[in-house]
Amino acid sequence: MNEFVMALGWLGLYAPVALGAIGSCIGCGIGGSAAIGAMLDTESGHGRFIGVSLMPSSQVIYGIVIMFSLQRDQMTAEAAGAIFGIGLLAGVAMLYAGIRQGEAIASAINASKAKPEIFGISLAPAAVLEGFAVFALVFALVLSGSIPA
Repeated sequence: MNEFVMALGWLGLYAPVALGAIGSCIGCGIGGSAAIGAMLDTESGHGRFIGVSLMPSSQVIYGIVIMFSLQRDQMTAEAAGAIFGIGLLAGVAMLYAGIRQGEAIASAINASKAKPEIFGISLAPAAVLEGFAVFALVFALVLSGSIPA
């Protein structure tokens, strides 16, 4: 049984990076696709579309930070359960935030094609999603401090 718990611990250690990377890839793909479409429909402002389409890439960075905060000198059965729980749930939060952020960015890009003056305010939903990802990061960091070494 200890081997299974240890394996879950290792899975939880890497989950935030892997799931954050998947969310970032999907979100940047969604936003990037909208940015490319916007370049066909507009004469200027292409740089801002491409720049904002990369917003979901932060999820993988948060995942890396969480992974390093969960890392211990030695994986123990006592710590493995906590590492698994924190890592997996934080990773799922990064995955979901990255995907939904890409969708919000795509909507903002599409809306600002017709009405460029709303570009900044149309990014508010994506910024709120970024805030939720930061909450998950902060709580994972706080909880990782209470895991036995």
